[in-house]
Amino acid sequence: MPKEKEKTVVVKELEDLPGIGPASAEKLRAADISTLEKVATSSPHDLSDIADISVDAAKKAVEAAKQATTLNYSSASDVYEKRKSLGRISTNSKELDELLGGGVEAQGITETYGRFASGKTQLGFQLCVDVQLPTDKGGLGGKVLFLDTEGTFRPERIESIAKAKGMDPKEALNGIFVVRAENTEQQMLTLDRADKLIRENNIRLIVVDSLMSLFRSEYLGRGALGERQQKLNTHIHKLQQLADAHGLAVYITNQVMDNPGIMFGDPTTPVGGNIVAHAATTRLYMRKSKEEKRIVRLVDSPSQPEGEAVIKISLDGIKD
Repeated sequence: MPKEKEKTVVVKELEDLPGIGPASAEKLRAADISTLEKVATSSPHDLSDIADISVDAAKKAVEAAKQATTLNYSSASDVYEKRKSLGRISTNSKELDELLGGGVEAQGITETYGRFASGKTQLGFQLCVDVQLPTDKGGLGGKVLFLDTEGTFRPERIESIAKAKGMDPKEALNGIFVVRAENTEQQMLTLDRADKLIRENNIRLIVVDSLMSLFRSEYLGRGALGERQQKLNTHIHKLQQLADAHGLAVYITNQVMDNPGIMFGDPTTPVGGNIVAHAATTRLYMRKSKEEKRIVRLVDSPSQPEGEAVIKISLDGIKD
């Protein structure tokens, strides 16, 4: 008798992978392994633990996922054209917008660090209002997820800034979803579960104020530094994943310390080490000047030269 031909399975979903049934696929999705690309880049041992399957079955699933995925190449000119269409959020300061190349960029992480009361949170409030404006008025026409780790969110500031922009304060407040995180687990879990909220509510900006506060208070001493940095790395990469997947902007504030190794000049150094330094697309250093003035220095950007902008923080928000 002629041999029966083996049936070819076209792999399009997680359930099409060998050894991955509906129950295993659900476990993978719950762990944010929701695409074939993520399976293809997973460790078989990690996949085995998450999906509750054998290591051999996990190896076959990873191999099948690799075979089913393709790598797409783009020319530099194509990338350039796509970047032209990237949205930006105005800071309400022409000088600061120019420094940033047009405003806070979507699909990137903008970090602002500085001492207490330097204006980091105030800039975040301004962006929370401005992002809700249409694109022709400096916004992205979307809403905000505000992750508050220090109890700094003040709806009164949103109200006053919205009034100054000619917006309905109630609508501006309704456009912001606030999560008060009490520990790092809540902070990380908020982002792990954010996809649905972002999709259903047109979230175009995520604000984390501040990124390092809870990590610094929970992981004390050199012995805990390794674990802290590992979790921080996962957390900040999740922010970038959300920015890429949904085309939104991320704004994070960061605390500082005095670097004892700097004998001359400004010893102010952002905390978080190289993990934060490498992950942030754009880094701003904000410091107080006379009266209501603040000096914002562009420390690092892949496309803009270093420079400074002078802004003013008033009851109406950020101004030149």
